[in-house]
Amino acid sequence: MIFNSPETLVKHIRDGLVEEQHFGYVMVLNRVHVIDRVGESGSYPFYLRSCAKPLQASLLFDYELDKDYDLTEEEIALCCASHAGEECHIEIAKKLLKKFDIDESMLKCGEHAPLAESARRKLQENNEPYSVLHNNCSGKHLMMLALCKANGWDTSTYDDPEHPLQREIKSKIYDLCDLNKEYPATTDGCGVPIYSMPLENMAKGYLNLFCSSEYKKITNAFLNNPYIIGGENRTDTKIIANSKNLVAKVGAGGLCIVVNVENEECLVVKISDCDMKAREIVTLDSLKNLHWADIETDHTIKTNQGKVIGEIITTL
Repeated sequence: MIFNSPETLVKHIRDGLVEEQHFGYVMVLNRVHVIDRVGESGSYPFYLRSCAKPLQASLLFDYELDKDYDLTEEEIALCCASHAGEECHIEIAKKLLKKFDIDESMLKCGEHAPLAESARRKLQENNEPYSVLHNNCSGKHLMMLALCKANGWDTSTYDDPEHPLQREIKSKIYDLCDLNKEYPATTDGCGVPIYSMPLENMAKGYLNLFCSSEYKKITNAFLNNPYIIGGENRTDTKIIANSKNLVAKVGAGGLCIVVNVENEECLVVKISDCDMKAREIVTLDSLKNLHWADIETDHTIKTNQGKVIGEIITTL
């Protein structure tokens, strides 16, 4: 039996009454052992979701596409990003289309409106449609297609779990995350395979990637381009932009992983009900408790008129 026991991490208190609670896990690790944890996840696996993106992007460097295409830090960042679909993201995506000689129609991530409210509003005001490039995973799919072209793999079926690209990605993720047994796999929201693993292995993968000289370009792409990694009101962008030595990546399903590249430690947050506000507050409060960063976030509960009538607290 796999032991799995989340703990209360967040409480919404309105005039003294606990109205809302969020459960989950917080774990701090280095390369050797777990330093601290809240909630016991044991060997229970969780899907990596978009936290897989920098691990997937490591193949760009294994196959030296960074050199072949003279990739900039911004372009590398977009390949790892869950971007908000703003003009800066779309312009980089268009540059990658041209560099990789890829047609927009080849991307299989699907279309959705920009995550950034300002970008959605601008499209609406100009009566412009959103495109596949606005999908927050478009950079990842561009990267995948580039790898297919470089290796002579079929570009029309790159989303198939048995495609050579996806087999390579799985092998790479399993290697970086030190996995020695099979865990469940599924299809991510953008249509490609995604893998699950215990939270501890997620941290191992991030430490092996971001604290390695072999993938220093990925680390620098994160540190120097926080807005490309996320964008407007994105938690990972806030963390990277307001610190000197932290890389961060959010993932659907309530995940956020942060690596302190200076002391080679990793923070993993998983919110059981996937609430994004709870994820941000727990992550930022954890960073403050660890003395890694002091980033302001609003803990108040307000009426529509702005009157404070409660608070959001973490139980860390």
